[in-house]
Amino acid sequence: MTFPSMIKLDVLVIGSFQRDEEGKVFDAHSSSVLIRADERTIVVDTSTPNMRPAIKTSFKQIGVFPKDVDTVVLTHSHHDHAGNNDMFESAEILMHPDERGHVEGAIPLETDKELAPGVRIVHTPGHTNGSVSVFVKADKRYVVAGDAIPKHGNYEKMVPPAINIDEKIALESIKLITRYADVIVPGHDPPFIVNR
Repeated sequence: MTFPSMIKLDVLVIGSFQRDEEGKVFDAHSSSVLIRADERTIVVDTSTPNMRPAIKTSFKQIGVFPKDVDTVVLTHSHHDHAGNNDMFESAEILMHPDERGHVEGAIPLETDKELAPGVRIVHTPGHTNGSVSVFVKADKRYVVAGDAIPKHGNYEKMVPPAINIDEKIALESIKLITRYADVIVPGHDPPFIVNR
């Protein structure tokens, strides 16, 4: 009997953002995550051009090349999550049908379906209509949440992202993610462990 090899998940860059005195977000850069599964090499969110040098360094340290990436999943279409798509020339870019009109060449993805064994795309609306998260079953259960959970504080305080289309829907997505995850990779903060 053969077993699938363990899925590997590496954070390429940790996202961040800053707020001005009025609380408006500026200087936003998303996290970017590499997932290596049996059938696919996936990048979730490509962050911003400012983060490109750090992403390249991470690839060198991991020993994977951007040309090896065959799939890019964008959690949503905001520019701070999609600024380095051109790094991955041989990858198809997947995003929710509600989002893809905003990103050139993007293909609509099916949610609640496995992209590869152990890697599932889940619709987690609230920040935007078409926000998705990537649920990964590896050594632990990981969720690459994008801006469904932008900061650790959104989880700690159980509050929806400040930028949202519907607070109630956004909160439901946070609850869905936290029910599954052992570790959450938020859109703009370091990964953190979910307290059970």
